[in-house]
Amino acid sequence: MANSFYREIINDHNLRPSHKRPLPDADLELRGVNPSCGDDITLRLKTADGIITDGAYTGDGCAISQASADIMLDLIIGKDVATARHLYELFSRMITGTITDEELDELEEAGALIDVSHMPARVKCAVLGWRTMNMLLDDVRG
Repeated sequence: MANSFYREIINDHNLRPSHKRPLPDADLELRGVNPSCGDDITLRLKTADGIITDGAYTGDGCAISQASADIMLDLIIGKDVATARHLYELFSRMITGTITDEELDELEEAGALIDVSHMPARVKCAVLGWRTMNMLLDDVRG
C-alpha cells in the first residue's frame, strides 16, 4: 500500500510538475547533467536575504529525476539557505540508507524516493536536482 502511494507521488510530480518552467528573473542558475543516463536539468533560484523565494527547473530526464527536482523545489522555496542545505544532507543520507525515521519526516514528500536507495542505477537520477541545488547555493551569501 505504501509503495503504491509513493509511486503516485512520484508520478504526480513527473506528469504535473509545479516548478518545471522558465524563471527569467532568477539570480542563480546552474545546469546539472547525468551523462550516464541523459538526465539534464537547469535549476534556477531567486534569493533575497539568504531566503530562497522562488525556484524552477527546465530540462529533460527520467521520471525520477524530474519528480525529485520538483519535490525538492516544493520543499526549499521559502526556506533559508542553511535549511535547504540541511535538507540536502538529509536527502543524501536517505539515499545512502543512513537516515532516522525522524529525519525522514523532515523530508516530507521527498521521502517517497527512499526506495531509490535500493536501485543503484537510479540514485544519480534522484540526486541530480539536489546536488545541483547544493552547488548553486555555494553562490549565496548571507
